[in-house]
Amino acid sequence: MGQWLSERLGQPFIIENRPGAGGNIAAEAVARATPDGYMLLLIGPPNVINGILYDKLDFSFIRDIAPIANIINQPLVMVVNPSISPKTVPEFIAYAKANPSKINMASSGNGTSPHLAGEMFKKMADVNMVHVPYRGVAPAVTDLLGGQVQVIFATESSVIEHIRAGKLLALAVTTTTRSDTLPDIPTISEYLPGYEASSWNGIGAPRNTPAEIIDRLNREINAGLADPKVKARLASLGGTVLALSPADFRKLISDETEKWGNVIRTSGIKAE
Repeated sequence: MGQWLSERLGQPFIIENRPGAGGNIAAEAVARATPDGYMLLLIGPPNVINGILYDKLDFSFIRDIAPIANIINQPLVMVVNPSISPKTVPEFIAYAKANPSKINMASSGNGTSPHLAGEMFKKMADVNMVHVPYRGVAPAVTDLLGGQVQVIFATESSVIEHIRAGKLLALAVTTTTRSDTLPDIPTISEYLPGYEASSWNGIGAPRNTPAEIIDRLNREINAGLADPKVKARLASLGGTVLALSPADFRKLISDETEKWGNVIRTSGIKAE
Protein backbone atom coordinates (compact mmCIF):
# COMPACT_ATOMS: atom_id res chain seq x y z
CA MET A 1 0.00 0.00 0.00
CA GLY A 2 2.84 2.38 0.81
CA GLN A 3 4.50 1.73 -2.55
CA TRP A 4 1.15 2.18 -4.31
CA LEU A 5 0.57 5.55 -2.64
CA SER A 6 4.11 6.67 -3.45
CA GLU A 7 3.55 5.90 -7.12
CA ARG A 8 0.05 7.41 -7.27
CA LEU A 9 0.88 10.59 -5.37
CA GLY A 10 4.37 11.10 -6.78
CA GLN A 11 5.77 11.43 -3.24
CA PRO A 12 7.83 9.02 -1.13
CA PHE A 13 5.73 7.21 1.47
CA ILE A 14 7.90 6.69 4.55
CA ILE A 15 6.83 4.59 7.54
CA GLU A 16 7.98 6.07 10.85
CA ASN A 17 7.47 3.88 13.90
CA ARG A 18 6.73 5.76 17.11
CA PRO A 19 5.92 3.04 19.63
CA GLY A 20 4.95 3.54 23.25
CA ALA A 21 2.00 4.26 25.53
CA GLY A 22 -0.27 1.91 23.62
CA GLY A 23 -0.05 3.99 20.45
CA ASN A 24 -0.70 7.31 22.18
CA ILE A 25 2.75 8.72 21.36
CA ALA A 26 2.26 8.26 17.62
CA ALA A 27 -1.32 9.51 17.73
CA GLU A 28 -0.34 12.67 19.61
CA ALA A 29 2.51 13.35 17.16
CA VAL A 30 0.07 13.27 14.25
CA ALA A 31 -2.58 15.21 16.14
CA ARG A 32 -0.06 18.05 16.61
CA ALA A 33 1.39 17.86 13.08
CA THR A 34 0.83 20.45 10.38
CA PRO A 35 -2.46 19.54 8.61
CA ASP A 36 -0.99 19.38 5.11
CA GLY A 37 -1.46 15.69 4.28
CA TYR A 38 2.20 14.80 4.70
CA MET A 39 1.97 13.17 8.13
CA LEU A 40 -0.64 10.45 8.52
CA LEU A 41 -1.56 7.96 11.23
CA LEU A 42 -2.30 4.25 10.97
CA ILE A 43 -5.32 3.92 13.23
CA GLY A 44 -7.32 1.05 14.67
CA PRO A 45 -9.31 -0.07 17.73
CA PRO A 46 -6.52 0.79 20.22
CA ASN A 47 -6.89 4.47 19.32
CA VAL A 48 -10.63 4.33 20.00
CA ILE A 49 -10.14 2.36 23.22
CA ASN A 50 -7.34 4.61 24.52
CA GLY A 51 -9.56 7.64 24.07
CA ILE A 52 -12.00 6.07 26.52
CA LEU A 53 -9.55 4.43 28.95
CA TYR A 54 -7.21 7.36 29.56
CA ASP A 55 -8.57 10.39 31.39
CA LYS A 56 -5.60 12.72 31.00
CA LEU A 57 -4.36 12.51 27.43
CA ASP A 58 -3.01 15.74 25.96
CA PHE A 59 -5.06 15.21 22.82
CA SER A 60 -8.43 13.81 21.81
CA PHE A 61 -8.41 11.09 19.16
CA ILE A 62 -12.01 11.78 18.13
CA ARG A 63 -11.45 15.54 17.96
CA ASP A 64 -7.88 15.77 16.69
CA ILE A 65 -7.64 12.99 14.07
CA ALA A 66 -9.58 13.26 10.81
CA PRO A 67 -10.53 9.86 9.32
CA ILE A 68 -9.38 9.39 5.71
CA ALA A 69 -9.94 5.77 4.68
CA ASN A 70 -10.32 2.34 6.15
CA ILE A 71 -8.09 -0.43 4.79
CA ILE A 72 -8.70 -3.83 6.33
CA ASN A 73 -11.16 -5.62 8.57
CA GLN A 74 -10.08 -8.75 10.46
CA PRO A 75 -11.99 -11.03 12.79
CA LEU A 76 -10.68 -12.17 16.11
CA VAL A 77 -10.94 -15.89 16.78
CA MET A 78 -12.21 -17.44 19.99
CA VAL A 79 -9.76 -20.29 20.53
CA VAL A 80 -9.39 -22.77 23.35
CA ASN A 81 -6.90 -25.38 24.43
CA PRO A 82 -8.26 -28.68 23.02
CA SER A 83 -7.80 -30.33 26.41
CA ILE A 84 -10.92 -28.66 27.82
CA SER A 85 -14.23 -30.40 27.23
CA PRO A 86 -16.28 -27.72 25.40
CA LYS A 87 -15.93 -28.01 21.62
CA THR A 88 -18.60 -25.47 20.58
CA VAL A 89 -19.70 -22.04 21.78
CA PRO A 90 -22.93 -23.37 23.41
CA GLU A 91 -20.92 -26.06 25.19
CA PHE A 92 -18.39 -23.45 26.31
CA ILE A 93 -21.11 -21.19 27.71
CA ALA A 94 -22.72 -24.09 29.57
CA TYR A 95 -19.32 -25.16 30.94
CA ALA A 96 -18.51 -21.60 32.06
CA LYS A 97 -21.88 -21.26 33.81
CA ALA A 98 -21.30 -24.56 35.61
CA ASN A 99 -17.75 -23.56 36.55
CA PRO A 100 -17.81 -19.84 37.45
CA SER A 101 -14.36 -18.25 37.73
CA LYS A 102 -12.70 -21.55 36.78
CA ILE A 103 -11.84 -20.49 33.22
CA ASN A 104 -8.79 -18.28 32.70
CA MET A 105 -9.19 -15.90 29.75
CA ALA A 106 -5.90 -14.63 28.35
CA SER A 107 -5.44 -11.35 26.50
CA SER A 108 -2.60 -9.33 25.02
CA GLY A 109 -3.03 -6.75 27.78
CA ASN A 110 -5.53 -4.83 29.85
CA GLY A 111 -7.83 -2.75 27.66
CA THR A 112 -6.71 -4.33 24.39
CA SER A 113 -9.11 -5.51 21.69
CA PRO A 114 -8.80 -9.19 22.73
CA HIS A 115 -9.55 -8.21 26.33
CA LEU A 116 -12.62 -6.17 25.42
CA ALA A 117 -13.86 -8.84 22.99
CA GLY A 118 -13.70 -11.32 25.87
CA GLU A 119 -15.41 -8.93 28.28
CA MET A 120 -18.23 -8.38 25.80
CA PHE A 121 -18.59 -12.15 25.44
CA LYS A 122 -18.73 -12.53 29.23
CA LYS A 123 -21.45 -9.89 29.48
CA MET A 124 -23.61 -11.18 26.63
CA ALA A 125 -23.25 -14.85 27.61
CA ASP A 126 -23.64 -14.04 31.33
CA VAL A 127 -20.56 -16.02 32.33
CA ASN A 128 -17.71 -15.32 34.73
CA MET A 129 -14.14 -15.87 33.54
CA VAL A 130 -10.88 -14.69 35.10
CA HIS A 131 -9.01 -12.21 32.91
CA VAL A 132 -5.26 -12.89 32.70
CA PRO A 133 -3.46 -10.04 30.88
CA TYR A 134 -0.11 -10.58 29.18
CA ARG A 135 2.43 -8.22 27.64
CA GLY A 136 1.50 -9.07 24.08
CA VAL A 137 -0.26 -11.88 22.27
CA ALA A 138 2.76 -14.20 21.86
CA PRO A 139 3.20 -15.06 25.57
CA ALA A 140 -0.57 -15.34 25.95
CA VAL A 141 -0.78 -17.89 23.13
CA THR A 142 2.23 -19.74 24.56
CA ASP A 143 0.45 -20.20 27.88
CA LEU A 144 -2.76 -21.18 26.07
CA LEU A 145 -0.81 -23.91 24.28
CA GLY A 146 0.60 -25.00 27.63
CA GLY A 147 -2.80 -25.11 29.31
CA GLN A 148 -2.12 -22.37 31.89
CA VAL A 149 -5.07 -20.46 30.41
CA GLN A 150 -8.05 -21.92 28.61
CA VAL A 151 -9.34 -19.35 26.10
CA ILE A 152 -8.29 -16.27 24.17
CA PHE A 153 -9.86 -13.95 21.61
CA ALA A 154 -6.96 -13.38 19.21
CA THR A 155 -6.31 -12.17 15.68
CA GLU A 156 -6.38 -14.89 13.05
CA SER A 157 -2.76 -14.29 12.08
CA SER A 158 -1.55 -14.98 15.63
CA VAL A 159 -3.29 -18.37 16.00
CA ILE A 160 -4.05 -19.70 12.51
CA GLU A 161 -1.01 -22.00 12.28
CA HIS A 162 -1.77 -23.51 15.70
CA ILE A 163 -5.38 -24.08 14.61
CA ARG A 164 -4.27 -25.80 11.41
CA ALA A 165 -1.83 -27.96 13.36
CA GLY A 166 -4.58 -29.03 15.78
CA LYS A 167 -2.81 -27.49 18.76
CA LEU A 168 -5.63 -25.01 19.35
CA LEU A 169 -9.35 -25.34 18.69
CA ALA A 170 -11.24 -22.47 17.06
CA LEU A 171 -14.78 -22.19 18.44
CA ALA A 172 -15.94 -19.07 16.55
CA VAL A 173 -14.93 -15.84 14.86
CA THR A 174 -16.00 -12.49 16.24
CA THR A 175 -17.25 -10.78 13.07
CA THR A 176 -20.86 -11.03 11.95
CA THR A 177 -19.87 -12.98 8.83
CA ARG A 178 -17.70 -16.07 8.62
CA SER A 179 -14.04 -15.74 7.74
CA ASP A 180 -12.76 -16.70 4.29
CA THR A 181 -9.70 -18.16 6.03
CA LEU A 182 -11.79 -20.29 8.40
CA PRO A 183 -15.04 -20.78 6.45
CA ASP A 184 -16.22 -23.75 8.54
CA ILE A 185 -15.94 -21.88 11.83
CA PRO A 186 -19.20 -20.21 12.97
CA THR A 187 -19.55 -16.66 14.21
CA ILE A 188 -20.24 -15.87 17.85
CA SER A 189 -23.27 -13.89 16.68
CA GLU A 190 -24.88 -17.14 15.51
CA TYR A 191 -25.22 -17.96 19.22
CA LEU A 192 -25.19 -14.48 20.76
CA PRO A 193 -27.10 -12.19 18.35
CA GLY A 194 -25.61 -8.73 18.17
CA TYR A 195 -22.10 -9.76 19.14
CA GLU A 196 -19.42 -8.20 16.91
CA ALA A 197 -15.76 -7.40 17.40
CA SER A 198 -13.32 -6.59 14.63
CA SER A 199 -9.69 -5.69 14.29
CA TRP A 200 -9.63 -2.96 11.64
CA ASN A 201 -7.04 -0.52 10.41
CA GLY A 202 -7.25 2.70 8.47
CA ILE A 203 -5.54 6.02 7.88
CA GLY A 204 -6.13 9.35 9.61
CA ALA A 205 -4.70 12.86 9.41
CA PRO A 206 -4.49 15.89 11.72
CA ARG A 207 -7.78 17.73 12.12
CA ASN A 208 -8.20 20.76 9.87
CA THR A 209 -6.50 18.90 7.02
CA PRO A 210 -8.17 20.43 3.92
CA ALA A 211 -11.10 18.43 2.57
CA GLU A 212 -9.57 18.26 -0.90
CA ILE A 213 -6.47 16.53 0.52
CA ILE A 214 -8.55 14.05 2.52
CA ASP A 215 -10.74 13.31 -0.51
CA ARG A 216 -7.74 12.73 -2.78
CA LEU A 217 -6.04 10.44 -0.29
CA ASN A 218 -9.31 8.54 0.13
CA ARG A 219 -9.64 8.07 -3.65
CA GLU A 220 -6.05 6.86 -4.03
CA ILE A 221 -6.21 4.51 -1.06
CA ASN A 222 -9.49 2.99 -2.24
CA ALA A 223 -8.04 2.61 -5.74
CA GLY A 224 -5.13 0.74 -4.20
CA LEU A 225 -7.50 -1.51 -2.26
CA ALA A 226 -9.14 -2.51 -5.55
CA ASP A 227 -5.82 -3.87 -6.83
CA PRO A 228 -5.92 -7.71 -6.85
CA LYS A 229 -2.36 -7.90 -5.47
CA VAL A 230 -3.27 -5.69 -2.53
CA LYS A 231 -6.42 -7.71 -1.89
CA ALA A 232 -4.43 -10.95 -1.97
CA ARG A 233 -1.86 -9.57 0.44
CA LEU A 234 -4.54 -8.47 2.90
CA ALA A 235 -6.27 -11.85 2.55
CA SER A 236 -2.99 -13.55 3.44
CA LEU A 237 -3.13 -11.64 6.74
CA GLY A 238 -6.62 -13.01 7.41
CA GLY A 239 -8.35 -9.76 6.50
CA THR A 240 -10.76 -8.41 3.94
CA VAL A 241 -10.77 -5.04 2.22
CA LEU A 242 -13.14 -2.50 3.75
CA ALA A 243 -13.06 0.57 1.52
CA LEU A 244 -15.06 3.44 2.99
CA SER A 245 -15.60 7.13 2.36
CA PRO A 246 -14.23 9.53 5.00
CA ALA A 247 -17.78 10.05 6.31
CA ASP A 248 -18.48 6.32 6.55
CA PHE A 249 -15.12 5.74 8.22
CA ARG A 250 -15.96 8.45 10.76
CA LYS A 251 -19.26 6.67 11.48
CA LEU A 252 -17.43 3.37 12.00
CA ILE A 253 -15.13 5.07 14.52
CA SER A 254 -18.13 6.67 16.25
CA ASP A 255 -19.93 3.33 16.47
CA GLU A 256 -16.80 1.63 17.82
CA THR A 257 -16.39 4.37 20.42
CA GLU A 258 -19.94 3.86 21.67
CA LYS A 259 -19.66 0.06 21.71
CA TRP A 260 -16.32 -0.20 23.51
CA GLY A 261 -17.21 2.66 25.82
CA ASN A 262 -20.20 0.66 27.05
CA VAL A 263 -18.03 -2.44 27.57
CA ILE A 264 -15.35 -0.49 29.45
CA ARG A 265 -17.82 1.28 31.72
CA THR A 266 -19.95 -1.76 32.55
CA SER A 267 -16.88 -3.96 33.12
CA GLY A 268 -15.08 -1.36 35.24
CA ILE A 269 -11.91 -1.57 33.15
CA LYS A 270 -9.17 0.91 34.06
CA ALA A 271 -5.94 1.84 32.29
CA GLU A 272 -2.86 0.17 33.77
